[in-house]
Amino acid sequence: MWPLIKLLPQKTHFKFVSFARLAATLSIVAVIATVVGFFYPGLNLGIDFKGGTVLELNTGAKAVDLARVRTVLTGMKIGDVQVQAFGHPNDAVVRFQTPAGADPGQVVTRVKSVISQALGEVTYSRTDVVGPEVSDELKISGVAALLTAIGLMLLYIWFRFELQFGLGAVVALFHDVTLTFGLVLLLRLEFSLNIIAALLTIIGYSMNDTVVVFDRLRENRRKYKRMPLRELIDQSVNETLSRTVITGLTALLALSGLAVFGGESLRPLSIVLLFGIVIGTYSSIYVASPIILLWGMKSDDEPAKPIAPQPARP
Repeated sequence: MWPLIKLLPQKTHFKFVSFARLAATLSIVAVIATVVGFFYPGLNLGIDFKGGTVLELNTGAKAVDLARVRTVLTGMKIGDVQVQAFGHPNDAVVRFQTPAGADPGQVVTRVKSVISQALGEVTYSRTDVVGPEVSDELKISGVAALLTAIGLMLLYIWFRFELQFGLGAVVALFHDVTLTFGLVLLLRLEFSLNIIAALLTIIGYSMNDTVVVFDRLRENRRKYKRMPLRELIDQSVNETLSRTVITGLTALLALSGLAVFGGESLRPLSIVLLFGIVIGTYSSIYVASPIILLWGMKSDDEPAKPIAPQPARP
């Protein structure tokens, strides 16, 4: 056995519920700040949601002169222009909006010609063009995907447990999604379809963690019918804590490698998922469970009775 494993306690007795009021206050403040951030400064929408073009280019052995590329493209008056280096010095990504009424294909051809004149020989590894009509459809589809996922989770928990469990899980999911949006606003990450995929992943992870806690809570309620609900919640969370920590650390280690070595295009996705793992674990303890404490839960479920063995037939 690894010696440090012996230092970890086999059983914990943390009083999670005693910090529920403080945690609720912090969560409410963070949610309000995120809602304000939606209006100012607002999301940094990517090309997927506001229309435009993304080019990834490579200049071979020499480094990309970002300032020169930015200057020549700004002179074309093609709208918002973003030029960023990523990976190696000879790699760059160019984002620009297609002018209203212009043919996207012709604009891309002109931009590539101007860049080649400024930098010399250039190779392009990616060219994505998204029109304004497509971007509007993506916005609607992205929001619909998030709301559908949360609604299906409510129905599943309601069917699997009780209504208050479902409400607690949905409030926790809204909490996780909202605070993840807050991280995107705070770090000014580009909001793209990759972020939508990360949000859906966070919803699944958070729900999985919440279901584990709820299942143990219901099981303990059948065993300890006279135990106060506060103590019952603390005991249930402590009994599932080792599983939660091990699962979370495993995911964090994998995502950390992706964030460091995944490149510029995957880094926002990795950062959002890292945050989502942490906030999903937090919400299962300090958002979903306290709602059960406020609402209460049934205690008249009888424990399962073992089946009596049948006599063997001759």
